[in-house]
Amino acid sequence: MTGLPDHSPSPLIAAQDLRMTYRVGRGQVLRALDGVSLSVRPGEVLGLVGESGCGKSTLGRCLLRLVQPSAGRVVFDGTDITTLPERRLRPLRQDMQMVFQDSYAALNPRRRIGDLVAEPLRVHPAPGGGRRSRADIAARLAELMDLVGLPQQALARYPHEFSGGQRQRINIARALALSPRLVVADEPVAALDVSIQAQIVNLFMDLRDQLGLTYIFVAHDLAVVRQISTRVAVMYLGAIVELGEADAVLHRPAHPYTAALIAAVPEPVVRTGDLPPPLRGDVPSPIAPPPGCRFHTRCPVVRDRCRVDPPALRTLPDGREAACHYPLVGE
Repeated sequence: MTGLPDHSPSPLIAAQDLRMTYRVGRGQVLRALDGVSLSVRPGEVLGLVGESGCGKSTLGRCLLRLVQPSAGRVVFDGTDITTLPERRLRPLRQDMQMVFQDSYAALNPRRRIGDLVAEPLRVHPAPGGGRRSRADIAARLAELMDLVGLPQQALARYPHEFSGGQRQRINIARALALSPRLVVADEPVAALDVSIQAQIVNLFMDLRDQLGLTYIFVAHDLAVVRQISTRVAVMYLGAIVELGEADAVLHRPAHPYTAALIAAVPEPVVRTGDLPPPLRGDVPSPIAPPPGCRFHTRCPVVRDRCRVDPPALRTLPDGREAACHYPLVGE
């Protein structure tokens, strides 16, 4: 099966005006997601980037209904799952899985790896219905270990006996146990050494090609995002500010925030043209976001209009989308 994206108009998963709010303090509202809309086609890898606290992980959890969004819609393979009852959502969970950042916390330290990886196979019925036999589970576990590059002897060991990279391979194996179509990877290499990061990213890419997987890959490392992504969505303060093909976004950023993220990389992903200076100051509070463009308090090219008029995410001539009154390219 090819890993190339299907450019048909029907996305595998789509979010429309997705919002997630939390009540904090004395009647205050924290806007973790503030009107996010995007879609991901089958076979595509959407890189989701932005500073810590911008809402990337919250978006991933809302898309998989691990948390219930406050407003908006999530549609998976044509089915609106936003308010779907758990009994009807459960069969769909086989098709969408998550890999978490903390590989150790995601594994029960008191259980053997074989039990942990086999758990989804025991909880969910076999494709034809009914329980899987022990022989079927054992055969599937052997396949999964081979897929992620671990020996079968690993199944008899405990999580603490493995390195961080090996534990992440185990988490990937468990996510793949039910042959999902969509995997949300939430900062899966952030806690690993650089050399190990490259190995895990290569594993994700190989699995995509072998299994035809679709990824939403959450990361803050632009080099990793460039290596694995076909498209990139840039988030700031709970909203998407730029969305487009990876090469265009990372080589010719349209939004000043994207350009500033790239400029902050010690060895920038992009070398063409002049980039704004690296970001200064802190991200404003999502409890009280600034009026107008939410980035204007840190923007190096801010103008008067930006302080009062919120820019909508609009399509530029080159096909990407940017929420900026004065995009750096494409006008």
